[in-house]
Amino acid sequence: MSTLIVLLPPRDPAVPSQEWQLPELPFVLLDKTGRTQRAGRSALALLPRANLTVLMVAARDLLMMPATLPPLRGPKLRQALPNVVEDQLIQDPQTCHIAVDPQPVAGGRQLLAIIDRGWFRFIVEAFTTAGHRSLRAVPVTRCLPQAAVLDTPAEVAETVSAGEPVAVGSARASVATSLPGVTPVVAPELASVTPMVAAVLGAVVQTAPAMLLEGMVESTTPRVELAIARGVQGEGLAVPATAVNSTLGALAGAAPISLYMLTEVPGNEPSLAPSSPARLAAHIHGASPLPFEQLARRALECRFDLCQFEFASQPWRLDRSTLRRLRLPITLAVAALVIAITSANVQWMMLARQRDAINTQMTELLLNTFPKTTVVLDAPDQMSHQLQQLRVAAGELSPDDFLSLADGLARSLSPVPVNGIAGLDYHDRRLDVTFKPEVKLDADFAKRLARNGLSGSIDSNTGKWTIRNGQ
Repeated sequence: MSTLIVLLPPRDPAVPSQEWQLPELPFVLLDKTGRTQRAGRSALALLPRANLTVLMVAARDLLMMPATLPPLRGPKLRQALPNVVEDQLIQDPQTCHIAVDPQPVAGGRQLLAIIDRGWFRFIVEAFTTAGHRSLRAVPVTRCLPQAAVLDTPAEVAETVSAGEPVAVGSARASVATSLPGVTPVVAPELASVTPMVAAVLGAVVQTAPAMLLEGMVESTTPRVELAIARGVQGEGLAVPATAVNSTLGALAGAAPISLYMLTEVPGNEPSLAPSSPARLAAHIHGASPLPFEQLARRALECRFDLCQFEFASQPWRLDRSTLRRLRLPITLAVAALVIAITSANVQWMMLARQRDAINTQMTELLLNTFPKTTVVLDAPDQMSHQLQQLRVAAGELSPDDFLSLADGLARSLSPVPVNGIAGLDYHDRRLDVTFKPEVKLDADFAKRLARNGLSGSIDSNTGKWTIRNGQ
């Protein structure tokens, strides 16, 4: 099964919904064995088709928070979710799509991902209209490399202040380094620390139609997309490139920081623009490279699908675009069915006429041969009966007569002795033969009967043979 993985830009809050447009999107196409077939950047209408399309939703578009949910399922849970999160939102919760992480977090709570319903519907319908039937949407923060959880703040203070990799015990590997120029704030009262994983995903992409058509006016200090993951939770920011390190230091506090920068993005050719990857790397210090293909492959491992409830993928659903694609096959199938039904009816009518013609000929032949016949029910059977009566009237033996059957039996007995017959009984045009107990019939007796135009069968209970005309 082929898989298409696409990185989505965040929604621009300044652009009204009627002007939403998607720029060219970076993508990776994998075949059913997981090998990379294509990688590039393309407009939505020109993206390659695949059996499964995975969308990496921007961190800025999602609010991820744990919450205690009521014991509900399906539509009832969907109706209750806005009431659960309404105290945490500024906008009306009824205008938000709320997805539930199937994996519970600590304390029996569930992680919720909240996104603007109109923007998410716009994305899903845009890809569905473009022919991508099976969709999955995952948070991009779940696609970042994972970090281990440290045991105590003392370990963090000791290792981060020294500017060395943070290692926890013998079972955990190096997970973070302190960022240059950032002084960590250690909080000794914390019992445990969740490491922060941050990634610079490139310059902020403008989705306004004017920016897409005329080009974005570059400033001297470009803003970058920053995705931050704290365990299973995540958030996103748009900050100036020069403020990335200081912003992360203020947000991390005592937690160690793993900073990455997205590289090898399809379509990001080297350029002299301030938003080029080389220029951005000059403002950001201590960032490890994160190849785009690695980010995309981690999206396949994420089990948190945002396409839930009314956005759940339904490849079998027939919408307008599917009906347009199936119009020609459906037309051909209906035409073939009509032709098959018409041909079958025409052939049946032709055979019915031939049957009626043959029956008419047989009836005329019977009436011409035997004019005294008053009622014709079965012309062939009546003709056979009349001919049999003529043979009897002319003195000819019928093959079903006693003498004809007895003559054929006599020619078939050898080498059975004639005095071996105990009795003969003729009725209903068949001859019942009873042999004496001491007579043993050979296996070829039935074959000799067949050579003389007779057929014989034996009753296993009485040992009596029944002889009939075999013709």
